[in-house]
Amino acid sequence: MKQRILAAALAAATLGAASHANAATPTQQAGASKAILLQGFHWHSANSTSPNWYNKLRGNATDLAALGITHVWFPPPSDSAAREGYLPRRLDVLDSNYGSSSDLYEVVRAFKEQGIQSLADIVVNHRVGTKGWADFTNPTWSTHTVVNGDECNCGLGSGDTGTGFSAGRDLDHTNVGETQNGIKHWLNYTVKPVGFTGLRFDYVRGFGAGYAGQYANAFAPDFCVGEVWPDFDLNNLNANRQMIMDWINGTGNACGAFDFTTKGILNDALANGNYWRLKATDGKPQGTIGWWPAMSVTFVDNHDTGPAESCGTGQNLWAAPCGSVMQGYAYILTHPGIPTVFYPHVYDWGLKTQIGALINARKAAGVTSTSAVAIQQATQGLYAAIVTGGTRQLAMKIGPNSWSPGTGWTLQASGTNYAVWIK
Repeated sequence: MKQRILAAALAAATLGAASHANAATPTQQAGASKAILLQGFHWHSANSTSPNWYNKLRGNATDLAALGITHVWFPPPSDSAAREGYLPRRLDVLDSNYGSSSDLYEVVRAFKEQGIQSLADIVVNHRVGTKGWADFTNPTWSTHTVVNGDECNCGLGSGDTGTGFSAGRDLDHTNVGETQNGIKHWLNYTVKPVGFTGLRFDYVRGFGAGYAGQYANAFAPDFCVGEVWPDFDLNNLNANRQMIMDWINGTGNACGAFDFTTKGILNDALANGNYWRLKATDGKPQGTIGWWPAMSVTFVDNHDTGPAESCGTGQNLWAAPCGSVMQGYAYILTHPGIPTVFYPHVYDWGLKTQIGALINARKAAGVTSTSAVAIQQATQGLYAAIVTGGTRQLAMKIGPNSWSPGTGWTLQASGTNYAVWIK
């Protein structure tokens, strides 16, 4: 099974856009994407007042366009029992702790005017009741949408198709009439009218991949990415990569996935100097970008894994070393896959200029989601590679050890333990 799926992924990566010429694959995952995603919030964003978070984002629309951002990932849009939005309650109500529904419409419109597309964070693994455990309203669903065996002891649906989630009522995605059709209706008649063109699926291990594929196909997104956070073993990275590949294949290639493998390797490299882990035995990058870069969305940290406004805040569940995040950006912003920039790194950590220089280098070299990588060094203390863009090449290094690409190269960006050149 592994070899069959891996072979298909490698073939798709090699053939690029031509191999993805089907209606299910989102535009940005079809290959050679120039997209740069911004996660437009962090774990404490819902606490923002004067202005609220949506209005704060709206005020940065022009600035983010100038930075080179093409897509912004928004927090969950619906009313929620948790401030952060991850316990969805009344799906059709778009007033949340991030702002009102009108604020949401306005910020998405402001981004669109700047040429930036918006992704909605889709939380459909679970739902909570309006006043009790499972009294679902707006829209009204019966407890036939709740899996049997749920903690509420109220579920009249079928068994769970994924891993259980105890904080909310796990939804029965085999229920066509209420759950499946209800989610599709919500996506097309509540979410899409806001102006969202992309989707980010939360906690996809909680329900079958095929259902995420159905929902994505019903919405027809420009950009789709799932949060497949697999069990991580540094000594068995292929198992981690394979789980992500299996999920992508399970959606019918209707959705890409975050490259949690690269995230874990970068954490180790930046903390312990093990840059050699970034190179696989086949000579390619070790993350999912080495198997299927068009479908891989890379990141340094997000609202779950990392800090928020400063190093000591936020969730910090699996954070990159705070003093080394620019090395992480020097890697993801020069390599294939679709890179993600984290909002607080730009506006709270004072890294906008440094990140902007890396984005400019990526654009100047013509690097895309499927650009070829020739790894030059991958040792203790050093990783270096040459990436072929359009008509130009980009060279980069991270790590404390010195390295130079040689003559004929122009330095584009540099900082503590990283440098990027163009030829």
